[in-house]
Amino acid sequence: MRRYSNRTQFSTLSEINVTPLLDLAFVLLIIFMITTPLLENSMNLVIPSSGVASAAVNKSQVQIISIDRDANIKINDERVDADSLTTRLLELKRVNPDLAIVIRPDRELPVQKLVTLMDSLQRAEITKIGIATKAQ
Repeated sequence: MRRYSNRTQFSTLSEINVTPLLDLAFVLLIIFMITTPLLENSMNLVIPSSGVASAAVNKSQVQIISIDRDANIKINDERVDADSLTTRLLELKRVNPDLAIVIRPDRELPVQKLVTLMDSLQRAEITKIGIATKAQ
């Protein structure tokens, strides 16, 4: 008995099965989607520090600017509107060239309001600036 088979007709496979490749791609996508938020929230930061000691500031040269959550600004408990803030700071700088400013912002203050205040300090060319914080 002779057996005839199709072994003599070799043909090339012209299609690639992409199903396992897609499965691997989806698994990797899910892994990255799960691990990426975890990496963003657990970022360790090292706060920069300076090796140079800052010069001591005379307390009579320090002015305190308070700003609350409604963006009401006070310089040494005297209310100042935002439009005349820069002129008031220029006047203080003219009287005392070694002027130092301590900003006391409210915890609920939007960051943009603080940046606007810092811009006013920069326009008045005041370089000695500190932000008062409360230790927890």
